[in-house]
Formats: sequence, structure tokens, C-alpha cells
Amino acid sequence: MKNFVLIGAAGYIAPRHMKAIKETGNNLLAAFDPNDSVGIIDSYFPLADFFVEFERFDRHCDKLKRKGINIDYVSVCSPNYLHDAHIRFGLRIGADVICEKPLVLNPWNVHALSSIEKESTNRVSTILQLRLHPSIIELKKAIDGSDRDNHEVDLTYITSRGNWYQTSWKGDNSKSGGIATNIGIHFFDMLIWVFGKVQESQVFSVNKTEASGQLELEKASVNWFLSIDADSLPANSQSRTYRSIKINDSELEFSDGFTDLHTLSYKHILKGNGFVIDETLASIELVHKIRNSTTSKKVFS
Repeated sequence: MKNFVLIGAAGYIAPRHMKAIKETGNNLLAAFDPNDSVGIIDSYFPLADFFVEFERFDRHCDKLKRKGINIDYVSVCSPNYLHDAHIRFGLRIGADVICEKPLVLNPWNVHALSSIEKESTNRVSTILQLRLHPSIIELKKAIDGSDRDNHEVDLTYITSRGNWYQTSWKGDNSKSGGIATNIGIHFFDMLIWVFGKVQESQVFSVNKTEASGQLELEKASVNWFLSIDADSLPANSQSRTYRSIKINDSELEFSDGFTDLHTLSYKHILKGNGFVIDETLASIELVHKIRNSTTSKKVFS
């Protein structure tokens, strides 16, 4: 059994990490979040210590180590702009780190973390759960085995958010990285993983609620659209979330199978097969350039 501590316990994604820790047979010793709406912890680890001040959480982790209680993993689910600092904290206390996507906001942060990791004896892994989705794995096998290198892809992802979104850290581009980063990073990673490196990127629109553009990858041309605006949903939609990936005009069915991907990610990481720092670089470079681009302009080639 491995011992975990969790940074960022009150957010949307934290319960998936708690569930993954529980379902892989491990233990959560302590959690931190400045927001104390964390009753969900009782569903998984009611005996875990909880802190709303990072300094006290830090001190508690140190006390555990001095008592001979090892912290094997730090799980990072904090706001995107804090991932870098919290990953560094995990490495400093001698733990492996599991970080929610995006690993960091900027490419130079990736390079710095890679250097810091090499100076330690520990490892940083990130959650790139779409790479573990059965439909995506089958798609990659098909693309790898195909002689065709000019696939046509259309990606639409709409995940409606209320007025709270813009007031929270997620509505602040300097903290979340904006729409392309906050809700699009795992799709961009998946597309690059399946269809190859980015050759060219053009951005059509970027604002607080939506982004769109076109990518030229090694094996595909991709038109993409991301939105958190409910008005973007198809007229007949029965849900506030809509995902669609069409490849050569055929719809890729991947609406199911999302529930347990974090647990599966943890299983891979615990076996030493997690996705490492350098694997995040391509998608982070892309969303950084999208975030800083002007519309209708090639951002790199």
C-alpha cells in the first residue's frame, strides 16, 4: 500500500483522484485546499487529515516523514497555474508526483521541471486519460497501420459552464491558460498522439467562451471547435456536454468509457508506466501558441 497526499481537494477533478487512490488499494494521509468544501473526502478517506493553509500542510508532511511515515505520492489537482510549484513541492519532499492536466501552462516550465526531476530520485507523471480510452487506442492502431496520411478530422467539444466560470480562476487566462488549455489540452494531446506532430496551426477565434482553428498534423488536417457556451450546443442536445470527433466523415464513438480512466491512469503509473514530463511538451507548446496568437493567423509551422 502506498501513501498519498493530495493538493487541491475541493475542485471538480479531485474526487476522481480520491477514487483512483482508493480503488488501487492505497491510502490518503492528508489533503490541502484553501476551500473547505471537501466533504467528498468522507466517501473515500474519512481519516485523512485536512488543511486549508499550505504552510500547515507542508509542516504536517514534514512531521510524517520525521515519524518514519513515508509519503510515496503527491497528487496535484490544484488550479493550473499552481501545478508547477506543487510538483516542485512533491519532488522536494522526496515523493513521486501525479499531476492533473495540463502539467504546466508554458513550454519553458516543462523544460525546467524535466531538469529538476533529473536532479531528484523521483518521477513526475501526468494524467493523459484519452490515451487510455479503448476507442482512441483502437483508432491509433488503425492510423498507424494505414497507408493514408491525409485524414480529415473534425473535433467539436462543448462543455457548458455557468456564470461562476468567469469569476473563478478558470476564467482568468493567466491562471487557467484559457479555453484551449483548460478544456482542450487532453484533446490536442490525443490528436498529436494519434496523428503525429504539428506541422502548422491556424487560429480562427479565441475568446473567453470559445476557440476554434485548424491544425495540420503529420497524418491529418483537423478543424477544431471548443466552447463553454450552452448556446453552442446542437439544437437537439439532451445534455450540457457535447463531444464529437469525425474522421473522414465517420463519427468516432467514444462517449462511453470515461468514468474509470483516472483509476486506469493510476494503475499504469503505479506500475511505472505513467506518461512522463516530456510527453506533455507538444500539446503544451500548441496551446501556449494558440493562447498568444491573433486570429486567422498561422501560429507556427
